[in-house]
Amino acid sequence: MFKIKNLTNDNIKIIEQKGNIKVLEYEKDQSLTPDLAQVGYFSEKMNIKKRQVLIELNNDSYTVSAGAMQWMLGNIYGTSNIKGVTDFFGKAIKGAVTNESTSKPVYEGTGLLMLEPTYKHILLEDLNTWGGNMIIDDGLFIACESTIKNNVIMRSNLSSAVLGNQGLFNLCLSGNGIVALESPVPRSELIEIELDNDVIKVDGNFVIAWSKSLDFTVEKSTKNLVGSAISKEGFVNVYRGTGKLLLAPVCNNPIVTLSPLIPSNK
Repeated sequence: MFKIKNLTNDNIKIIEQKGNIKVLEYEKDQSLTPDLAQVGYFSEKMNIKKRQVLIELNNDSYTVSAGAMQWMLGNIYGTSNIKGVTDFFGKAIKGAVTNESTSKPVYEGTGLLMLEPTYKHILLEDLNTWGGNMIIDDGLFIACESTIKNNVIMRSNLSSAVLGNQGLFNLCLSGNGIVALESPVPRSELIEIELDNDVIKVDGNFVIAWSKSLDFTVEKSTKNLVGSAISKEGFVNVYRGTGKLLLAPVCNNPIVTLSPLIPSNK
């Protein structure tokens, strides 16, 4: 039995909840030193705030990105999803090609699990609304219910890997439950597009998540190379079929984020 106080207050609020996963947001970063106060002030005005994922376990389990746990309260214990040396090297290779952690620990039991704060935006997605399968861009995964499988899949079309600037492999989340993702932009800026036997062409790495049912290829923006050269678009990422995707206004690239300007909490 435990009691917890001041988990939320006038400055720390729950801004979203799906299932047993909650997103906490700090209205102001009150732990800054005086020399960083100006940075904190303008960060707040631009909605650059600390956010954390809080998971309430009730005799169940959640898979979490390695190193993401900040504290856990109650009868909770962590286990590794590595089953041996061969499995370790296999997961290491998969982690290297997807920019994800080699081992994703599983936390089981009853209590509260708080993850490390981030200045990025946190998305809570229900896989049921994605037909039970979602492919995500590299480095977005934070946590999910352990009933959801994490598999690394290879592109079926080599052109999408060579020209699409999204790598040869991606993490595929399959099953039923809630997934927490770390997004470069807030949900309010993401465009959600549902395709019904249709196609969308995107010039750049702007799609951060898409249904596994969609066929992803890279094609010329026009019918011939001369036309592509004139239009200055070249090749575009093409998603074709029936499914859903999330389209961001900026590329999912750490170079364009402001996180390096924000002081670390460690």
